[in-house]
Amino acid sequence: MLNDNVIDIAKNLMNRRSVTPEDEGCQEAMKDFLGTLGFNNETMVFDDTTNLWSRRGTEGPVFCFAGHTDVVPSGPESAWKTPPFTATEVDGYLHGRGAADMKGSLAAMLVATRKFVADYPDHKGSIAYLITSDEEGPFINGTTRVIDTLEARNEKITWCVVGEPSSTDEVGDIVKNGRRGSLTGDLTVKGIQGHVAYPHLAKNPVHCATPALTELAQSHWDNGNEFFPPTSFQISNINGGTGAGNVIPGELHVCFNFRFSTEVTDQELIKRVTTILDKHELDYDIKWTFNGQPFLTDSGPLLTATEKAIADVRGTPTILSTAGGTSDGRFIAPTGAQVIELGPVNATIHKIDECVKMSDLELLSDMYYGILVNLLA
Repeated sequence: MLNDNVIDIAKNLMNRRSVTPEDEGCQEAMKDFLGTLGFNNETMVFDDTTNLWSRRGTEGPVFCFAGHTDVVPSGPESAWKTPPFTATEVDGYLHGRGAADMKGSLAAMLVATRKFVADYPDHKGSIAYLITSDEEGPFINGTTRVIDTLEARNEKITWCVVGEPSSTDEVGDIVKNGRRGSLTGDLTVKGIQGHVAYPHLAKNPVHCATPALTELAQSHWDNGNEFFPPTSFQISNINGGTGAGNVIPGELHVCFNFRFSTEVTDQELIKRVTTILDKHELDYDIKWTFNGQPFLTDSGPLLTATEKAIADVRGTPTILSTAGGTSDGRFIAPTGAQVIELGPVNATIHKIDECVKMSDLELLSDMYYGILVNLLA
């Protein structure tokens, strides 16, 4: 059973080796905690992924805390100063995998919720939790499947705070009020394998593809806008050849990714890429993986409540940003929900010796509490 102390709750969760998609009892512990506060808990298991939908109240508006119990692998445990799956206090910091991403946030959410329910037992609307064990993995059977289930029964989230580590130097200094879209292309350019001494009997796909890849890399996709930087195209992997120095390869494999703004759609990007590939008369196959649309919360009650809560705790305003990677917010925002991300400092996430400042978890819990008060009291 989890207790009321944010550090102890974080330790309890961090001591569980919940490497994606494993949950290792984290959600059961959260269910026990939330159950004592009057939440109705619903476990949703899809294939290898355990998800939790927990709700207190039946009326709208619905405020939701969203997050994940899974973590990335630790890497070589011998490289850690402290055991990665034994939460350890060191000079005011809590060390261990998941400290910042994002079991510390989960602990802060739970403590904030308990305090709010105690102070405002007859609060407006509903409070909900959407928790998955598939955020760090392929994100197939996690939040997106829960949202599909909720949508099918017309159960809507009004406001959502995702506990991803958004902060840069101090907790609350940055709030993510949107994220760019993500689109991945896996391109295979076909040639004819042959001996390098007889190039007229072969067709080198590297030579054929280079002008097209150069044009893609130099293309200007859009100008971005006041919330989003311009769309970015990056080649992440490229491979061709047999390993021998005297063989012209038969195929070239290229993986690239777009991080795109709201100024362009995934379909527009796909059309522009294929136009360039066709212009260079390539023989190719391409597989597209759509990772999520861009989303933006540029105004509204959630953003106002969040900015006020942070200012009340920090004494200084926060900065809004859409930089960085993707989050599960991309599955929630398309339902019409206002979505922001607020969590600890992200300097050590996914790294050896991941850690979080313990006092930051206390402050983060106060911020979450303030948001609840501003919206539902």
